[in-house]
Amino acid sequence: MRVHRPRRNLIGPNPDRLGLHPGRFPAASSWFDRCGTGAGRGARQAPRSPDEDGAVSNEPPRSPMARTLKLATLPLGLAGRATIGIGRRLGGASAEAVSAEIQQRSAEQVFRVLGELKGGAMKFGQALSVFEAALPDQFIGPYREQLVRLQEAAPPMPAATTRQVLHDALGPDWRARFTTFDEQPAAAASVGQVHRAVWTDGRIVAVKIQYPWAGDAIRADLRQLRRLSRALGSLVQGVDVRPLMDEMRDRLLEELDYEYEAEAQTAFVAAFADDEQIVVPPVVQAAPRVLITEWLDGTPLSRVIAGGSQAERDHAGLLFSRFHFSSPGRAGLLHADPHPGNYRITADGRLGVLDFGAAARLPDGLPSSVGVVLQAALEGNRQGMLDALRAEGFVKAAVELDPDELYEYLSPFVEPARVDNFSFSRAWMRRQFERVNDPRGDGATGLKINLPPSYLLIHRVWLGAIAILSQLQATAPFRSELIRWVPGFTG
Repeated sequence: MRVHRPRRNLIGPNPDRLGLHPGRFPAASSWFDRCGTGAGRGARQAPRSPDEDGAVSNEPPRSPMARTLKLATLPLGLAGRATIGIGRRLGGASAEAVSAEIQQRSAEQVFRVLGELKGGAMKFGQALSVFEAALPDQFIGPYREQLVRLQEAAPPMPAATTRQVLHDALGPDWRARFTTFDEQPAAAASVGQVHRAVWTDGRIVAVKIQYPWAGDAIRADLRQLRRLSRALGSLVQGVDVRPLMDEMRDRLLEELDYEYEAEAQTAFVAAFADDEQIVVPPVVQAAPRVLITEWLDGTPLSRVIAGGSQAERDHAGLLFSRFHFSSPGRAGLLHADPHPGNYRITADGRLGVLDFGAAARLPDGLPSSVGVVLQAALEGNRQGMLDALRAEGFVKAAVELDPDELYEYLSPFVEPARVDNFSFSRAWMRRQFERVNDPRGDGATGLKINLPPSYLLIHRVWLGAIAILSQLQATAPFRSELIRWVPGFTG
């Protein structure tokens, strides 16, 4: 394949004169389009082969090198758009207009690249969509809508590929199992996409179909993460990075097994069968790459975040936290993929929960150490906090950590447990994010705290839940929920 390379002298003091103004110089426009910048006039991409229905293949690159090169188009695209922006500024456009256009195009490219890569790269984008509440609005604002789209609206696979996966999983007569099957996906995400259909007994069902290349994509991303972990391990003294990466690998690979997911979902269905406020759709049939469940209608939590009333936000926040606090004790499991695309508010006000591919197996419920540490922090028992964390492996034996510094680092996270009703907000989340990432202050303490592999998913869920509650800006009696459901915490 011939690779088009820009001349070294293209970046200069006058990009408009040197051929970088897309409006006047089509060659520059097409070059930036081919690099994935979205800065040119036409979205010229490398040609792809259509399937038998005329649909364009959205199969992502699978090798680590190809996926790395695809990710490299993000900073390349930003540089290209910035250079074109200089030309527009010299041409008389206002700084505000140029900046807004650059950020919007950059946001669209983030959605396109991560959505096309799927796998671990898209999961990173989904995680960022949750933690955007911690970032300054002037930075994350233009990206918010595009990141939310990653929760449910990634580019789908062609219809012919969909049919082949169903044929392989359910047999050549797979269509006979459905009265109707909508070949246009209702949602598409990192590992698979969902179609609406009607089962032969008349039930409306959700048919979750795994991308044939999902396993290769995730394994490629995991290999890249393992390489990165070697560098991180030498930089962060308090963290055992290698076992953490091993745990992350095992949990991500579990998400590729839809029969394993069906077992988890069935356990949640049984645990919440009589709950009047939380609903989990039952499993209808499962195969390694196809999972069929009853369809669940409702308003996506992302819409409540974007435009719900305060009462709707408070209600959603309370049910969301209750589900996560209570599920280890009720189901022996913890739903470990907390992003808004996995939750619905039904017409009768219940919280609907979807996607159980990531689930922490906790047969004995939530570890009591969680409540013990929380209780010690609430009481100001600094040494008790340190002793409990060291006993669970959060502080390694060789690491010296001052109890007062530890308390100052963790105490703000205990604020929701100090009052009967706590109000989460983006501003509160942003303050915590800035505080724990300040290397001159509390951030230095954070580098001494380890994350034991057995707590990886618990940590992911608690941080994700805090971020979503901050997005909702919900006010609710979280203290009473903690007392009710978290072992070892008495308030």
